[in-house]
Amino acid sequence: MPRRKIPLPLGRNGKPISKSAAKLRLLKRLKCTLRFEKMAWVAGAKLVAGVDEVGRGSLFGPVVAAAVILEPGDRIRGLRDSKLLPPERRQVLAERIRERALGWAIAAIDAACIDQINIYQATRLAMFEALCQLQPAPDHLLVDALTIDWPARDCRCCQTKIIHGDALSASIAAASIIAKVERDRMVTAWDPIFPIYKLASNKGYYTQAHARILREQGPSPLHRLSFAPVWNARAPQELLEFMLQKEELAPDAALAVAAQ
Repeated sequence: MPRRKIPLPLGRNGKPISKSAAKLRLLKRLKCTLRFEKMAWVAGAKLVAGVDEVGRGSLFGPVVAAAVILEPGDRIRGLRDSKLLPPERRQVLAERIRERALGWAIAAIDAACIDQINIYQATRLAMFEALCQLQPAPDHLLVDALTIDWPARDCRCCQTKIIHGDALSASIAAASIIAKVERDRMVTAWDPIFPIYKLASNKGYYTQAHARILREQGPSPLHRLSFAPVWNARAPQELLEFMLQKEELAPDAALAVAAQ
């Protein structure tokens, strides 16, 4: 029997809102607490790490993951899904998390690797690398919607996969915040190098303006070529120029260039 399609909620104008807007509306209603952390502590865990990623849907740059172990007796107020926080508030909370958490770590997987192994595997790899750097080593993981192949202390670390975890778990929210702040910093640093893409404002994500620039100018070397809005765009200018120059070379000259 086919699944019944649930209609999207209506906006103020009486028309259905977009899927992304409907998701944000849902996330705003969810309450971010220590409920999952407390369940892990009661079960015997002592070091519970929240793990999350940001940049999975971006067209440009890396996917970034973070892992955070919060101090059980030190509640950092205001933690919630990083998507629901203004940039200034994220920055303040990120500093508090780095100062007061028992441990935190960040890892990034670049666009070239994403194109090679796909974004899902790159996301899991970023999470894995963040956990490998995390000190002290956790004995329980709270992960946003994924499971990670990560053994700890000669045994497989217990994991809890939580749908919308960054909106429900304080530890996962903390990870999402420091990952988001770090990725925004990384992408913004490329804005002066590739000013036409307006990376400081869109952080590499899809916007109509970003898509238009891709169609007109082609992607940069740091765009994800395996993503449809990028590979549908015309070839990068640098690549076209190199191919034309190579065609103009005599066979012996081309061999000499290849040997260098």
